[in-house]
Amino acid sequence: MDLLNAILNLVVPPAGMVMLAFAWPTLSFLHALEWFFKTLYRENMDNKVVLITGASSAIGEQLAYEYARRKANLVLVARREHRLWGIRENARLLGAKHVLVMASDVVKEEECRRFISDTINYFGHLHHLVNAASLGHNFYFEEATDSSVFPHMMDINFWGNVYPTYVALPYLRQTRGRILVNASMESWLPMPRMSLYAAAKAAVISFYETLRFEVKDDVGITIATHGWTGSDISRGKFMLEEGSEMQWKEEREVPLTGGHVEEFAKLMVAGACRGDTYLKHPRWYDIFMLYRVFAPDVLGWTFRLLLSDHRVKPTIGRPLLEASPPRKLSAFSPGSPRLQHIVE
Repeated sequence: MDLLNAILNLVVPPAGMVMLAFAWPTLSFLHALEWFFKTLYRENMDNKVVLITGASSAIGEQLAYEYARRKANLVLVARREHRLWGIRENARLLGAKHVLVMASDVVKEEECRRFISDTINYFGHLHHLVNAASLGHNFYFEEATDSSVFPHMMDINFWGNVYPTYVALPYLRQTRGRILVNASMESWLPMPRMSLYAAAKAAVISFYETLRFEVKDDVGITIATHGWTGSDISRGKFMLEEGSEMQWKEEREVPLTGGHVEEFAKLMVAGACRGDTYLKHPRWYDIFMLYRVFAPDVLGWTFRLLLSDHRVKPTIGRPLLEASPPRKLSAFSPGSPRLQHIVE
């Protein structure tokens, strides 16, 4: 077996690249045809029901507006209920027929059951589940002063997708609905100061790619991965309060420029309505995937050169798409690295 694997290690990679080179034009043509026909027969969202988690700001907010323009009925879910009321009014002005606002924590299964149940009781069905909840950080792993941060990052970025999906799946099967997932290219593209976030997003993508085979054609799944979609940052501290809830203490809040986030939201909704399985923005990031598979050392050298400390400020960190506020974490000292609630 060892000899066989040694031979295959030598033969399969170059043979695979040659086959890919010859097949690429044909595959690209077939993909273009598929995109054309899907555009002609895209889903009409008029009067359909869309539930969006993490809808209080950033990408979640813009997704609500995009679905509103398509005359959908909306259910907006987030921890910050006061933010949702203004978004609700904007969505109604843009064309949403009915908009429900629900304050919930997506990392608690019982709360997911509540807002899904309330949605079904009110509308009778659910067509699209949009998981936009996400939380990023901006510190080197070894600089973390309290490891209690780690499970909460996984809670929000992974379980915050799994629990709503778990509860909503039977209702999505009934309508042959769709799940729209907010993922990230950090799941496979190495970036410093993003280790926990990247691990959580990799788990999200693996989960939904496997789930796609389990549900087959009963429920569609669109995985949207993004690169840079904005540059403004909202910073804050996690502060430990008595009890089980995390209070978000904002130091400052910078308004979003909006352009890149709006563009990504439009692409996400358009891709979901076409029935796309994957959506990437920008698409040129794909070249790094090829390097990772066929020349990982080259990719590693390149990133060490581009992202070395003398070339990049210590505050490097990719702005993240935000949804629900963070949960209970321990306080950081003033001089220690902070988790950042980052928006695009």
